[in-house]
Amino acid sequence: MYVLFIVLNTVDSLDDILSGFVREGISGATILDSQGMGSAIVNNENRSAPLFSALHMLLSDSHPYSKTIFTVLENESLVEKAVAVVQEAVDGISGIGGGFMFTVPIGKVYPMNI
Repeated sequence: MYVLFIVLNTVDSLDDILSGFVREGISGATILDSQGMGSAIVNNENRSAPLFSALHMLLSDSHPYSKTIFTVLENESLVEKAVAVVQEAVDGISGIGGGFMFTVPIGKVYPMNI
């Protein structure tokens, strides 16, 4: 089992990713609102330091907020399908920093019954 993490800076692609997951039989994912460190620094109130103003000029056109999606997948085949869905959804989006994704192997899963 694996968990696939997707940090999606191009949030306009979120609906396409989720519908692609459903199409591929991936039935569960968790979506968190997130913000990168550079964006947090740029949008900080302490902009008087020269470093912050330089960062503001570099990052002012970038996406200030992102979505972090994670999903637990049973095998590498599902990981490959999920990665293909994400790549298809963000295909053609220009610019740097559209996001990234990575996997982490899972040792055990402990369901909680309520």
